[in-house]
Amino acid sequence: MRNWWLLAVFAVALVGCAQNQSDFTRIAERTFRIESPPIPGGAEGPNLRLARQLCPGGFRRLTEESHKGGPDRVDWYEHGTTTIWVVKCI
Repeated sequence: MRNWWLLAVFAVALVGCAQNQSDFTRIAERTFRIESPPIPGGAEGPNLRLARQLCPGGFRRLTEESHKGGPDRVDWYEHGTTTIWVVKCI
């Protein structure tokens, strides 16, 4: 019985950690839109890491925008800043 309780705590902890990764969408051939998770103060690290994974030969940043409230700005409880990049692989 005690093992089920530990498994449940571990599962909840993993679900909470999954929201700290950037997400990408393919716009065109070799062009991607990268959205960072909401981070207090904003950050370029998650986007830079994912851009290097998507484009190992290099990339050029086409646009960059930052705003509070998540990618769709509906969640006004969110206090972090979301950064959105559009990159093109070289």
